[in-house]
Amino acid sequence: MTEMQSGRSCLAIILAAGEGTRMKSQRPKVLHEVAGRSLLAHALASVAGAGAGAVVVVVGPDRPEVAREAQALLPSVQIAIQHERRGTAHAVLAAGAALAGGYDDILVAFADTPLVRPETFRLLRGGLAGGAAVVALGFEARDPTGYGRLVIKDGVLEAIVEHKDATPEQRAVRLCNAGLMALDGKHALAILEAIGNDNAQGEFYLTDAVATGLSRGLSAVAQQAPESEVQGVNDRAQLAAAEAEFQRRKRIEIMVEGATLIAPETVFFSHDTRIGRDVVIEPNVVFGPGVSVADGAIIHAFSHLEGAEVGPGATVGPYGRLRPGAKLAAKAKVGNFVEIKAAEIGAGAKVSHLTYIGDATIGADANIGAGTITCNYDGFFKYRTVIGAGAFVGSNSSLVAPVTIGDGAYVGSGSVVTRDVPADGLAVGRARQIEREGWAKAFRENSIARKSGAEKSGGAKFGEAKSGAAKTPD
Repeated sequence: MTEMQSGRSCLAIILAAGEGTRMKSQRPKVLHEVAGRSLLAHALASVAGAGAGAVVVVVGPDRPEVAREAQALLPSVQIAIQHERRGTAHAVLAAGAALAGGYDDILVAFADTPLVRPETFRLLRGGLAGGAAVVALGFEARDPTGYGRLVIKDGVLEAIVEHKDATPEQRAVRLCNAGLMALDGKHALAILEAIGNDNAQGEFYLTDAVATGLSRGLSAVAQQAPESEVQGVNDRAQLAAAEAEFQRRKRIEIMVEGATLIAPETVFFSHDTRIGRDVVIEPNVVFGPGVSVADGAIIHAFSHLEGAEVGPGATVGPYGRLRPGAKLAAKAKVGNFVEIKAAEIGAGAKVSHLTYIGDATIGADANIGAGTITCNYDGFFKYRTVIGAGAFVGSNSSLVAPVTIGDGAYVGSGSVVTRDVPADGLAVGRARQIEREGWAKAFRENSIARKSGAEKSGGAKFGEAKSGAAKTPD
């Protein structure tokens, strides 16, 4: 909050009552996600970042799941029901009890406009702190057709004129109405209650707050944001456009903060991804929610991370997968085609290729060979594997949890380990090897003879055995 806004109380009203039928979805529009977070959650986070101490979410009577989402995200949120959809001003008045609460600033936001920054809401609040009773947000549209225009004269917002009602001179104006607004708390309720519905739709429009305020001798001003920031979401194409804009912003933010993205347009972040300095991220990497990557780490191509912590100087991939609960300590290595879930990989430990480690603790500098798996699930319960510091697990081993392999212990390749292995011990759990001199030569000669005889007689079918055929040893 800027210095001029300090000490001013703020109520945010988020309108989330739209049906969103153009989404062609059973899920309410505002619960669809951008960067792993619902549209509603983006709006809630933004108004909170602008200093809103109280929030009301206005929902429709047939969307209790929207109310549940709001309450899960912000337990202090107030829910207001708009029983009839009669316009945006009518929706804001559904929060009438909160509007009468004596707040200095009232912010009106939309749950389907997820990219508005807290700074922009603070800009609206700044207009109120400067003495305006109504502050509207505008943007310069590449194509203003269909948008309401903000008519400004000598720095004063005189009106918001709908495109269909605009004169040719007004249609030439490129500053369009974004829909978001801030109202002085002392006048907000009176202004909203005075808005009429003298229009073809018989609805109460929030845009009329400007004319209503001016008719009462109050002032109105406009603030401006980029068009990309105020884009709304009404269908899947616009949802994808919002996702693309979020990712563009996030990539720039992360590179500005000191990370290298080899092919930025191929890397996708979650809303909460945290990337340190001198991190290198190769092409085609996806970050799900809850990922942090410390300084100097390398994320190789085609890796997928979610709910994971990557320590300083650690490496992941290519084709690595970190699932929730994966924690890599400093300089740990998770290589190609390795999956880690609910497991801690100690400092300097290596899990280099073709391996699954789940529900496990891997000690510092341990080495896990290719094809190793922790057998952590019996169909009902999960069990934990503990591998000590400096231990060496040979390739193609199965570690049947719960099991502990001590510090410095060795597990022979191809072993199935079902019992604990002491520190510095050796475990080998595989079948005994048998050698038979000359067996391969006899097998080949016999097989060639069988094949030749079958071709001459035409009597043998594929896979049928003849008497005297060589057999593999038991």
